[in-house]
Parts: sequence; C-alpha cells; structure tokens
Amino acid sequence: MKKKPNIAVILIVDDDELVRITISVLVGSLGYHCLVAGDGIEALAVLQSTPVDLVLSDIVMPGMDGLDLLVEIRENHKGTDVIISTGFHEKASYAEVIKAGAIDFIKKPIDQSELEAKLARAIRERKMMRELEALSRQDDLTSILNRRSFDESFSNEVERAFRQEYPLMLAIIDIDNFKEYNDQNGHLEGDEVLIGLATILKDCTRENVDLCFRLGGDEFAVLLPQATVNQGTEIVQRILLSFLERSYGTTTLSIGLVSCQKDKTLPAAEDETAIKTRADMAMYEAKNSGKNCVVTKA
Repeated sequence: MKKKPNIAVILIVDDDELVRITISVLVGSLGYHCLVAGDGIEALAVLQSTPVDLVLSDIVMPGMDGLDLLVEIRENHKGTDVIISTGFHEKASYAEVIKAGAIDFIKKPIDQSELEAKLARAIRERKMMRELEALSRQDDLTSILNRRSFDESFSNEVERAFRQEYPLMLAIIDIDNFKEYNDQNGHLEGDEVLIGLATILKDCTRENVDLCFRLGGDEFAVLLPQATVNQGTEIVQRILLSFLERSYGTTTLSIGLVSCQKDKTLPAAEDETAIKTRADMAMYEAKNSGKNCVVTKA
C-alpha cells in the first residue's frame, strides 16, 4: 500500500501473530499507515528500507527483544520514536523503558482507548518537535537555512555524493559593498537586500534538490547536488544576473564555485574543511578580481 502524504507510519513489532494482526488492524482504523514485523531483526530490516515515524514493540521476543531493538533504533534510526508494550507479568518498569530511550510505555493486553490516546500524543509531540527543529535550522531574517544547517548538511551531502558517485558543487556568495549600502540607506534597506538575495537563490535553484543557506552577515552558500561544473556555473551566473537586475545601489556579488570531490586520504572533518576553504578562496579571488563575477575551481 502506498503511503499517503502526512500520514504517520507506525511499525508494529510482536512475535505473536494474532496480537500483531489485532493491533495492526486497530492502528490502521485510527488513520495511521501500519507496517508489521514478527521480531526485532525483521523490524530492523523494515527500518532499513522504509521511513518509520513510530515503532510499537513488544518487550519479550525471541532473538532480539524489545529493549535491544530500542537500543538499535536510538543509535541508527534517530528520527524514529518507540513505544514499548509489556505484559503485566514482565519485570521491565516504566522508568527503565523511558531511561532506555522509549517515549512511552503501554501494558498488554492493550486497551484501545489508551493506545489511541498514546499514539495521538506521540504523533502530536513528534510534529511539534520537528517544527521546532526546523525553526532552529532557519535564518530568522531570510527564512532560508542557517549556518548550523549548512555545517550539518554539508557533511551529509559530501558523503552521499561520494557514496552514490554523483557530482556536488558548492558556491560561496558574498555581497559586494554591502556595508556601505547599509550605512548609507539604513538597516531596513540592508535587510531588504539580504531578503532579496535569499529569494533569488530559491528562484534560481532547483526545488527539493539544491540547498540555500545564509551563513551570516552578507555571506550565503548554495549546495548543488548532481550538478556538473558547467551546470553549477550556469546556476550561479543566473543568480548573479538576477541580483544585478534588482539594482541594489552599488552592491554586486562575488561568487566562488568549487567541486566537492572527496579526498579519501584525509579524515572527513579535515577534507570538508579543505573543500570549504577552497570555496572561500575562490570567492575572495572573485572579489579581488574586481567583484561582480564568478570564479570556478573544478
């Protein structure tokens, strides 16, 4: 069954087939998209292939029990929450389960109204936490991604590009003469330049593919996955021309564009720093070459 947009995916894990089917029917009737697994190993296989919002797992199962599964999920599937279910005769306490990383605990046999309430609360809190997390990664002024998000996304994108063997380009963009413009016209006008550039970045890049960031002050960055040097150059030239068309006084853009080719001989952090440094140097080369231009380093 194809998952509908915005419908939470819940994975039921229980070695008792009758219990598994009963709970899955109940969960499905509440409007969630339901998956099932007969044990911890099977559950991990599902998690490897399918994004799951919430796991509802029995605690006592052969092979890998619920607590072992919980540990694996906490370490390797950080975007997935877990509720543990236990029989009345089992020794695991609420405190022990929560301390291990579950978000809630429910006794078996499972009461329908209690399960409905716990799932609703878990999904509601999950949505709220995701919204707060998204806000923490967003630049307050321009509403594009911020420096924190850039640092995290850069590492992920470099590793993904290397693993899947596709090109990745990084552009560092600096607004020329911004301080003078800001001093002459005031901070509100200066903010309009920053907001305008952020809008241009979103308009000139590929939706749901490229990533746009404000690094701070008048410095921005764009990550271009699956873009060749020629394609990356075309995109940033379009950004440059679009900015000039807005005529923000004497402001222009200096852009450094580099290919993010991973150096396997270097530790990951050192390699990523080297790529960012090359992009910064390309941007400063553009600035020292008279500004209002793009310098590309393949």
